[in-house]
Amino acid sequence: MAAVKEQTHPMTSFVESCLETVADSAVAAERKSRGRPRAPRLLRVLAGKRNILVTTHLHPDPDALASSMAMVQLLRAKLPAGTRVSMSIKGKVASGINAKFANLSDLELVPWDDERLKEYDGFVLLDTQPQSSFSPLPKTIETDVVIDHHQGKKHTRPHCPFCDIRTEVGATSSMVFSYFMELEVQISPALAASLLFAIESDLAGASGTPGELDNIALSSLTLMADTHRLYQMRYVDLPQSYYIAYASALGHAVYYDNALMSHIDEIDSLEKPAVMADFLLRFDQVQWALVTAVHENRLILSLRTSSKAMSAADMIRKLLRNWGEGGGHRTKAGGVIPLSNGSPTEVARLRDVLRRRYLSALKIRATRGQRLVPKSNNS
Repeated sequence: MAAVKEQTHPMTSFVESCLETVADSAVAAERKSRGRPRAPRLLRVLAGKRNILVTTHLHPDPDALASSMAMVQLLRAKLPAGTRVSMSIKGKVASGINAKFANLSDLELVPWDDERLKEYDGFVLLDTQPQSSFSPLPKTIETDVVIDHHQGKKHTRPHCPFCDIRTEVGATSSMVFSYFMELEVQISPALAASLLFAIESDLAGASGTPGELDNIALSSLTLMADTHRLYQMRYVDLPQSYYIAYASALGHAVYYDNALMSHIDEIDSLEKPAVMADFLLRFDQVQWALVTAVHENRLILSLRTSSKAMSAADMIRKLLRNWGEGGGHRTKAGGVIPLSNGSPTEVARLRDVLRRRYLSALKIRATRGQRLVPKSNNS
C-alpha cells in the first residue's frame, strides 16, 4: 500500500511485506467494526469546510495528544488545498510524563480562545465526547466528528455527522492509525513513535487489554517508528514528586479481598493517580485498584480492573452516583468529585463513603482491610 511504500527510510522487501500485511489487516478490522466507520465518510463530512479545529479533552494524556496530532496530519494530507486545519488544547498539558511526551512530539498548537471558536466551521473531537464535562467545547457548538474509545455517559452516543465510538478498542490512536491505512497516507517515523507510545501508555498496566485493531497498530507502528524518539518517550526523567506519590500510594494502600484502595495527597499532575492505579493492580491478590487524590479542590479517582464480572466504567458510575462525573471503558475509568473546602476531614469522609460503595458493589464484606505494605516495628 502507498502508506507503506512511501516510507522515507530505506526498508527491506521483507519489512515492506510485513507492513503491507498489517496495513491490509487494519483495513479489514476497520470494516468489521460496529457501524462500519470508514475514513472516506470522515472526509465527506468535512468536505467544504475551510477552517477546522481539532481538539481533545481537558488535561490530555498521550493518547489524546497523539491521536489529535495525527488527525491534523491526515486531514491536511487529504482535504483540498486551502483548507486550514489547526490543533488547540484548552488549558495546559499537565506536568510530568504528559508534558515530556508533548515536547517530544513537536506539537503544533494554536492558542485556545473561546471567543474565536466562532471562526471555525468544522470541529473534530477526539478521545472524549461532547456530553462529557472534560470536553473543551461549549454545549452550543455542534461537533462534526467525534472519535473515541470510551463508554459514553449513561451509555448514550453523541449525535454528529461522523461518530466513531468503539469501546472494544484500547486507544483512540489505534482508530486514527486505521484511517491512515485505509486512505493510504504515509505515517512518518516521528508520528509513528508518538502513536506507538500513546497506544502503549493507554494499554499500560495489568488492566491493559489490546483489541484486534490495537495489536495490528502496535505491530505496524513498531516497524515504522523513530526508535530514538520512542526511547526518549519511554524513559523520561521523573521529578522527585513522582517518587513521593509512589511512597504515598504504597503507604495508603489497603486491600479487602480482591479490591485495593489507596490515596495520594495533593498532586500537581492528573496523570499520577492513573499511573499509581496501573502499578497497584499488578499486586497478584487483587482484581481491582482504586486510587484517589486531591487536585485543585477536587477529589480525583482512577480505577483499574482485570475482572470480567463488571466494567470499570460501570463501577465508576456506582461510586460517583449523585456526587460527580466520570467515565471510562471495560478495564479503566476515572472521575472527579468537587470538594467544598478540600479539608482533610471532607476528603476522609468522601473516601469512607467511596470505600463502602466500592465494597458493596463487589459484594465484599466491609471487614478491616490489610495494608499492602505493613508498617515496620520502628514506625
